[in-house]
Amino acid sequence: MENKKLGFGLMRLPHKDGQIDYDETCRMVDLFLSSGFTYFDTAYAYEEGKSEMAARDCLIKRHPRDSFTIATKLCKLDDQSKMREELSVSLKRTEAGYIDYYLLHALSHRNIEAFDQQDIWGFVKKAKEEGLIRHYGFSFHDSPEFLDELLTKHPDVEFVQLQINYADWEANGIESRRCYEVARRHHKPIVIMEPVKGGALANPPKEGQDLFKAYDPKASFASWALRFAFGLDGVLAVLSGMSDYGQTLDNCRIAGNFVPLNEKEREILAKVQSMYAKSKEIPCTACSYCTKGCPMSINIPGIFKARNIALRNGALEAAKKAYEEAAKPGHGASSCIACGQCEGICPQGLKVISLLKECKAFFGH
Repeated sequence: MENKKLGFGLMRLPHKDGQIDYDETCRMVDLFLSSGFTYFDTAYAYEEGKSEMAARDCLIKRHPRDSFTIATKLCKLDDQSKMREELSVSLKRTEAGYIDYYLLHALSHRNIEAFDQQDIWGFVKKAKEEGLIRHYGFSFHDSPEFLDELLTKHPDVEFVQLQINYADWEANGIESRRCYEVARRHHKPIVIMEPVKGGALANPPKEGQDLFKAYDPKASFASWALRFAFGLDGVLAVLSGMSDYGQTLDNCRIAGNFVPLNEKEREILAKVQSMYAKSKEIPCTACSYCTKGCPMSINIPGIFKARNIALRNGALEAAKKAYEEAAKPGHGASSCIACGQCEGICPQGLKVISLLKECKAFFGH
């Protein structure tokens, strides 16, 4: 069964010599389009604007405008003039002419009052009337109850972007299933983000790997997560932040030859899901929002990834090696000054400061 829901997330593009590898990215874009997929997702803030420029040079300048759709996000939601400026910059960077899917970024109960005062809803409606955007929606990391409140107050919203994957389907604090059900009740198309949970579901716990391999030794672990997301109704796109040609090839193959999960596969996923529910791993998705304003330039996602290696399977030497690579001198977990900017921006609501203290205690610095 062919599935056209796959979306290309331009958040984790390949790098070479410290810069986005345009040659590799162009190959990935060409493969994606030739496989019949069309949805590309970027944001004003990704890679400090370099993601939008990569979309321009690898996609928009090289392919007919009607052969793809492009989504980007409004990140400065606290001032009308800044909103207008940011949209103008996104249009200039991408040279797309218009944005197909424009998202208000990361709405939550913590920021909605300030954003309402700036009338973000009026801004996107006007932008649509002017032809600068085709559709508007928002990305969301909060409770199902608050999602229901937002969609009730703003029925004109055309789509929502939600964190949905099998590990978070029933997870406290994420509640993917209930958020999904709210969006469905309001008849809103859904864009799924983090279907592989920032790559974590491509490397599940050892017991989970054994279950997957025993059933289908040829299937990648990521394919189980993607098939779960592809199988949901009402989905506009399932975003995968692809980082190399091999990932793109695998994702296109999975979506292009989509087979819904059968009863036995759902049972296996439920068992692995329960492993994640009991896990003490840090639920970081490596979005890196926390690192941009860190005054100590701490690689927080890299440090958490190293800690999770030890928590996942007890591979202490591998964990220590990963930590040393992530925690450069002067920028380790012990360098945290507890300013709290990371906690204010983390979409997962992680207690980053205390988690860094735990990492410091575990790794020794």
